[in-house]
Amino acid sequence: MGPTDRTLRGRVAVVGIGETAYYRHGASPDAEFKLALKAILAACNDAGLDPRDIDGFASYSDDRSDASRLAAALGTRRLRAATMQWGGGGGGCCAAVANAAASIVAGLADCVVVFRSLAQGQYGRFGQTTGIDTISGEKAYLMPYGVLAPPQRFAMRVRRFMYEHGVRQEALRAIALASYHHAQANLRAVMHGKPLDPAKYDASRWIAEPFHLYDCCMENDGAAALVLVPEERANEFRHKPVYVLGAAVGSGYRTGAAPHNSPLYASASFETVASDLYRMASLGPSDVGVVQSYENFTGGVVMALAEHGFFKPEEANDFLTLENLIAPSGRLPLNTSGGNLAECYMHGFELVLEAVRQVRGASSNQAARSDVAMVIGGPMVTPVSNLLLGSGGTL
Repeated sequence: MGPTDRTLRGRVAVVGIGETAYYRHGASPDAEFKLALKAILAACNDAGLDPRDIDGFASYSDDRSDASRLAAALGTRRLRAATMQWGGGGGGCCAAVANAAASIVAGLADCVVVFRSLAQGQYGRFGQTTGIDTISGEKAYLMPYGVLAPPQRFAMRVRRFMYEHGVRQEALRAIALASYHHAQANLRAVMHGKPLDPAKYDASRWIAEPFHLYDCCMENDGAAALVLVPEERANEFRHKPVYVLGAAVGSGYRTGAAPHNSPLYASASFETVASDLYRMASLGPSDVGVVQSYENFTGGVVMALAEHGFFKPEEANDFLTLENLIAPSGRLPLNTSGGNLAECYMHGFELVLEAVRQVRGASSNQAARSDVAMVIGGPMVTPVSNLLLGSGGTL
């Protein structure tokens, strides 16, 4: 067996997706574990699957709803696989799918649920910087100088990228406007009914330049899940299957060097990961019809799209316009559910569900080309991950 034989391409299918209602952070009436169960049951119902047939679980970002407890609550007959992707924030949203798919391809499990659940009213705000007595790693270098929060840290990387390549604020604004535009057609979106226009964006307060308020992701409560099965079972369920075409995880040389000392500083961390994804899928940027990119901050999306080959960094201002980024007929419809900015910040997992909807043809903002959908997870963190999903016709 050679390297080309070791692939996820076409070997695993998404057959069900589910989610809870999405809430502003701290507003969920349900405990985090109950949210996870609700999303998993919704995904099973979407597939027409008995939840007792689940035999594996996968998540990321230290999700607290552990596999054995979920298995007991769901009455699953046996637990065969339980994986957790290392790394904070949403860099693992696609990696968790990859780990689940790998479990199936390796014969460790046959029906794996991938999920993320979050109830910040129960456990406190994710990534909070107050009430911390000891620090280590990157924070030990930054917090003594008042660099406390993610927008402060990531603003420096984005500002370097903008300086080096002449990227203007309007490119970041277009990403925010596209997310809010799509959210107005999505009844699930927290920002549904709250449109954004250029004047409102420009007038919003600075969080950490170059990030206005609307360049920053929301904080939300809720849960989302999907069900994966081997490709030979893909047609047993209610909806047309959506196949994993490729997935990749990681980062480049010394990306995690502290303090902010990585050799490639103005990067979203996809220099090596993007090429791995395309190689596994046997596809390139021109094959991708629609993209769901994790927006911790809009500037990271600019870098991530460039690193995936959709445009050269110097072309960002021309490419990143509202007209180019909206469904159905934009050049590259982006974050068609509203994304982390305007649908829900479920640490990026809602982006994976939206990619499935696009391939199914069931999005509230359906792209003209949707047989191949990309998900980009966690720009500027490490490790990052990405995913390509496709219809049966792409195999």
